[in-house]
Amino acid sequence: MKAVGYKKSLPIEDADSLIDFETAKPEAKGRDIRVAVKAISANPVDYKVRKRAAPSEGEFKILGFDAAGVVDAVGPDVTLFKPGDEVFYAGSILRQGTNSEFHLVDERIVGRKPTTLSFAQAAALPLTSITAWELLFDRLGAVPGKSNDPRTLLITGGAGGVGSILIQLARRLTGLTVLATATRPESQKWCLDLGAHAVIDHGKPLKEQIEKLKLPPVALVASLTFTDQHYKAIAEFMAPQGKFGLIDDPPEFTVSAFKGKAISVHWESMFTRSSFGTPDMIAQHDLLDDVADLIDKGVLRTTLDQTFGTISAANLKRAHALLESGKSRGKIVLEGW
Repeated sequence: MKAVGYKKSLPIEDADSLIDFETAKPEAKGRDIRVAVKAISANPVDYKVRKRAAPSEGEFKILGFDAAGVVDAVGPDVTLFKPGDEVFYAGSILRQGTNSEFHLVDERIVGRKPTTLSFAQAAALPLTSITAWELLFDRLGAVPGKSNDPRTLLITGGAGGVGSILIQLARRLTGLTVLATATRPESQKWCLDLGAHAVIDHGKPLKEQIEKLKLPPVALVASLTFTDQHYKAIAEFMAPQGKFGLIDDPPEFTVSAFKGKAISVHWESMFTRSSFGTPDMIAQHDLLDDVADLIDKGVLRTTLDQTFGTISAANLKRAHALLESGKSRGKIVLEGW
């Protein structure tokens, strides 16, 4: 089968940073299903792994987490899917990735593909949907249901992949006031179109902008990017006893900034359940099925922004470069071989 991978951790500009190659088709065992990959999307975790995790000498590391495709074969212990089923999922950080024609994944972290979306549209969603859902409901404790919630949720980096689905989930499924941050006018419009009540510029002091809006207290924060640059200022204006959630890797972060107000700090990693085989691992299957239902009912929409052509080293290099620039919006998808 065709695949895209790397042998050494190199800058994306290097000719060998990502390589087209061929390898054996994997066999499904246990609770694994084998998926014929039709479309994938690129995420910041792809370039972070490429930069930091070199494979063993002579081996290829295949990147990629998001995928949409068709079940090709199933292991003997599989009960949730059968060959021919259309699925979408975000894979495991401990295994080879989805930048391959065929891919093995545990059925417990796979959902049915939304019937109203193409494979490309569906591939944009899994990793960011899981991250946003777990962050909003499991970590920050937001209450699903449209009853009024007298609090504001601040989402920093609202136009990125996670922010683009988190805005929708918070606006459509909760009574929270949703405040996003974005710097460029097109990114600010993107956030408003997705449902944010208001958007401010995280390139300028946040407190002054928030005070002018006269919103309910900022009690929940989803810090999706540049946490180290903003968390101390956020701690100053957050409501006492609030909840601060983050997903990035801040080079500097002092939790004591939140002590005086008894603000709790929550890390979100959507790979935790699959990496540790937690007893509730199947929650990600249920979560993705719920997202598919919400998509098919028109409550949520895909966050696909750009399609970069077929799945190849050249096109994936373009995707990595754009993600590394910090100027991407929504999701970048590649489709077909």
